[in-house]
Amino acid sequence: MSLTGHQGDETIVTKEMDERSLSISHGQAPYVHRVGVPPRQNLFKEFQATVKETFFSDDPLHSFKDQTKSRKFVLGIEAIFPILSWGRNYTLKNFRGDIIAGLTIASLCIPQDIGYAKLANLDPQYGLYSSFVPPLIYAVMGSSRDIAIGPVAVVSLLLGTLLQNEIDPIANPTDYRRLAFTATFFAGITQATLGVFRLGFLIDFLSHAAIVGFMGGAAITIALQQLKGFLGIKKFTKKTDVISVMQSVFSSAQHGWNWQTIVIGASFLIFLLVARQIGKKNKKFFWVPAIAPLISVVLSTFFVYITRADKEGVAIVKHIEKGINPSSVKEIYWSGDYLGKGFRIGIVAGMIALTEAIAIGRTFASMKDYQLDGNKEMVALGAMNVVGSLTSCYVATGSFSRSAVNFMAGCETAVSNIVMSIVVFLTLQFITPLFKYTPNAILASIIISAVINLVDYQAAILIWKIDKFDFVACMGAFFGVVFASVEIGLLIAVSISFAKILLQVTRPRTAILGKIPRTTVYRNIQQYPEATKVPGVLIVRVDSAIYFSNSNYVKERILRWLIDEEEQIKGDYQTRIQFLIVEMSPVTDIDTSGIHALEELYRSLQKRDIQLVLANPGPVVIDKLHTSNFANMLGEDKIFLTVAEAVAYCSPKLAEDP
Repeated sequence: MSLTGHQGDETIVTKEMDERSLSISHGQAPYVHRVGVPPRQNLFKEFQATVKETFFSDDPLHSFKDQTKSRKFVLGIEAIFPILSWGRNYTLKNFRGDIIAGLTIASLCIPQDIGYAKLANLDPQYGLYSSFVPPLIYAVMGSSRDIAIGPVAVVSLLLGTLLQNEIDPIANPTDYRRLAFTATFFAGITQATLGVFRLGFLIDFLSHAAIVGFMGGAAITIALQQLKGFLGIKKFTKKTDVISVMQSVFSSAQHGWNWQTIVIGASFLIFLLVARQIGKKNKKFFWVPAIAPLISVVLSTFFVYITRADKEGVAIVKHIEKGINPSSVKEIYWSGDYLGKGFRIGIVAGMIALTEAIAIGRTFASMKDYQLDGNKEMVALGAMNVVGSLTSCYVATGSFSRSAVNFMAGCETAVSNIVMSIVVFLTLQFITPLFKYTPNAILASIIISAVINLVDYQAAILIWKIDKFDFVACMGAFFGVVFASVEIGLLIAVSISFAKILLQVTRPRTAILGKIPRTTVYRNIQQYPEATKVPGVLIVRVDSAIYFSNSNYVKERILRWLIDEEEQIKGDYQTRIQFLIVEMSPVTDIDTSGIHALEELYRSLQKRDIQLVLANPGPVVIDKLHTSNFANMLGEDKIFLTVAEAVAYCSPKLAEDP
């Protein structure tokens, strides 16, 4: 427990002398502070305060105070479209940074988008579509200056896996594509709804450890899926677990592998990994790993074209549809069985996409020291995916690799996303035919080199050192994805995260307190071995709110502490326990079940001839203790402001006892 956590409540300055002994030496009783009972609020004000703290803790309407109606209208429009706010101060210097960053991330996104579309079992152009419209919408509505929008590997894999469980993308590509747009629409609706109703805290239920494990497992799964293109295998399993994939790989080893494809894939994978190392070692060369994928695509395409390696069995991209995004309004399922399936898939994909984007946005916002409004981000991400679903895009979100490049390239605002969109637009209009001879092996190499960064083994080691339960969550999610499927891994990640919350709520920590020498401060005797127990007094601290979910455990745990202490005292022939002091500083709230548990504890102690004493209950707790009449049952004289005062009350009683 941290010492600072309770110093605010027990700032009794000691001058090498106990307060009680000082007062006794003067023949006076020590002055005892009464625990203040807050003034009662009416029900409406109490409800209003609770709602404000739950949903509007960041006070989003602060800037609207004391403003004219016209100014409030302008601020409202700027809140929805932040570009109108920062756009007024946009300079040529900002544009210079944004255009360099935009061109850099465009060179990275074009080859990645083609590969990620294949990961989602969609035609290559849909990956490019998703880097054209969504970034434009985000640039207008988003508040992050650094996040780069587009398809990402994990969401592409998740979407592809969930969609192909419903429809075979090869046998029925049209219905598959329609379901993808439907899922994207509902992913956007989910994201926007969470933002509008300020429910962003829901995404925090997926712990950092679970995300690390899930992302790492997804990266391994994605890399294994690329072996089809990397080795030139034609018949490949649709399952994503490592055992099925490896069986498929080795069963086709004799006749299914294509050596030309392997040479192309391996050569450029080495090139991409070397480029990444160059960028890592010297930050000035950040552009090397950013432009390496495009160079790889150009060189490999030219090589296949002049050697006609496609005639030797090297699989190529073939046709990419030319032109900008066509409308897909009529393709979305607005009724029927697939509407429900699209809704379900959309919620899952939307939540994962949201978690990734918010995490990326917060990371770079902290690096540049500006505030990111999570709820505004959700609305922006939701709006771009809704519009994207109507313009032939699938789920887009913030890409960590592209955002990192965007940041290092010196982006100043979201204009870098606009620049990237313009480059993608020009690619769709004029350049797509040139990708006809691009080998699938190079796309596999690009994806493998991109997802390697998602395996954060250093974070996993740190999680192991800090919290073993978190490590279980991390490994559960990791092995769930690798050995079962993406959705099973996700389910394990969410389940373990919830299990941890439930465990912490239902089994709160309690501690025995002792007096630190030469002070009137009482702290956990396990943290401070030099702290001494007060003879005849047991001091217990409860480190949680007391609710229906943990009230019975708290009561039983306190009694167990008491039994253990009494057994130890019998063996040492010490003064028997006559007082039980419950330190309630960390108890932020209590419900009727909690009060009922205190009443049971009080009655149980009475039978043992032990008095219950409370120290420093907070305003919410003391108010409820008075309202429930428990304060009167216990006695006002047994509720103290500090543990020191409670001990001072108990000690003279012990001295009087024969």
